[in-house]
Amino acid sequence: MIENRLISIVRKTKSFTKNFPSSNSWVWRTFSTVNGSSNESSMLIQSRFYSSFPNLVPATGSAITRNFTIHKFRSFHHNSTKNFYKPSFRNFSTAASISVKNTEGLRLLVTAGPHAQKAVGIWLFVSAAWVFSMVVLGGVTRLTRSGLSMTDWKFTGSLPPLSDKEWLIEFEKYKQSPEYKRVNKGMSLADFKFIYWMEYAHRMWGRALGIMFALPFSYFLRKGYITPRLGLRLCGLFALGAGQGLIGWWMVKSGLEEPASDYSEPRVSPYRLAAHLTSAFAIYSGLFWTALSVVMPEPPAESLAWVRGAARVKRLALPVSILVGVTAISGAFVAGNDAGRAFNTFPKMGDTWIPDDIFSMKPLVRNFFENTSTVQLDHRILATATLFSICGLWWVTRKLDIHPAIQSLIGSTVGMAALQVTLGISTLLSYVPVSLGTAHQAGALTLFTLMILLNHTVRRPSLSLLKTLPSVAKTA
Repeated sequence: MIENRLISIVRKTKSFTKNFPSSNSWVWRTFSTVNGSSNESSMLIQSRFYSSFPNLVPATGSAITRNFTIHKFRSFHHNSTKNFYKPSFRNFSTAASISVKNTEGLRLLVTAGPHAQKAVGIWLFVSAAWVFSMVVLGGVTRLTRSGLSMTDWKFTGSLPPLSDKEWLIEFEKYKQSPEYKRVNKGMSLADFKFIYWMEYAHRMWGRALGIMFALPFSYFLRKGYITPRLGLRLCGLFALGAGQGLIGWWMVKSGLEEPASDYSEPRVSPYRLAAHLTSAFAIYSGLFWTALSVVMPEPPAESLAWVRGAARVKRLALPVSILVGVTAISGAFVAGNDAGRAFNTFPKMGDTWIPDDIFSMKPLVRNFFENTSTVQLDHRILATATLFSICGLWWVTRKLDIHPAIQSLIGSTVGMAALQVTLGISTLLSYVPVSLGTAHQAGALTLFTLMILLNHTVRRPSLSLLKTLPSVAKTA
């Protein structure tokens, strides 16, 4: 049986070389035999192709015969041992398979080899995870009302109180703050130590992140792992991180001022709180996207059909991602106005669907950022719109011809969106306990992470990869 197949290949080779067109021909037909059946595929090639790539022009008929025979034998051997191709998640990351010689149209962020890619990638992922933990710790600090316990700030930080005398000095400073006078009057020293340690840990964790980022960065620069383009991006992220500390103190300082009304509780400015959270999200997004770009320079794409499907997903995923981000920032205004402790019912807000005082402030725009009723209503509407948008994204793309990894990622995003809405409702109905409030804030960043990953996965491949892709992926 095998001998007959080989004889058939040789005969077809002779026939092929007799009728092979010249290099200026428009049509080049190739034939392959799979499981005994003949499948014909044709590809139009303009004459400019060979003029642009003279090394690819067939020199002689014998070279054509030899190359075609080798191709037929390899095809015969491959199809005798494996009849179909099944894509897997192992192809989700293509960092290890990228050749330095095959990077036309692809600008690698790390060009010192796979080892350097892995080292830099791990460092960036750890940095992103550190920022994630900072956001969660910041949520705990806010929910335990610990953020105003330290009434001064130094860029480099300082040692905590180590003696009873030092603790009493810090406590006396706190007693002069509006929060102690109006909210925590009569607080014990032990309770003060708890909120002080929470705020101190949040500040020092941020400074530790700066050191953890700067030292490996210097090492990788010295080793030549980081390209100028990556270096500029990382310098920008480091500058944002340093500025985040200043924004944090600017936010805390607003809570140390006397409230405008005698009946108001001291709170940080919702605008400054939103700026602080937005900056944290921006730093995290930059680190996470850059880490993905280092370890996965090419998106998962194994056919032109999958590339076209990914492009359609991208057009939908980008606006949904913006909506997820806006919803998260609106949550900062909910926290800044302490709106989560009002209207602790769902789906109605108290006894009505829409409160009567949503436009009570003048000018009108203030209501969307300072009015408790309007801020919570906005967040409810945005959260619902986000859930339906993500579900719509799944519904529209469920029948698209896309990579299985993208399909699974969209499904995971739908599940996370549903979980996040459930956490939000539970937090509201439970009057914002620390555990659920923290989980809700972590859930917002987790959902945003999935959207970043989805957008990174559906980006367009490089020209070098597109040239090697078949029209349709082979499946079972």
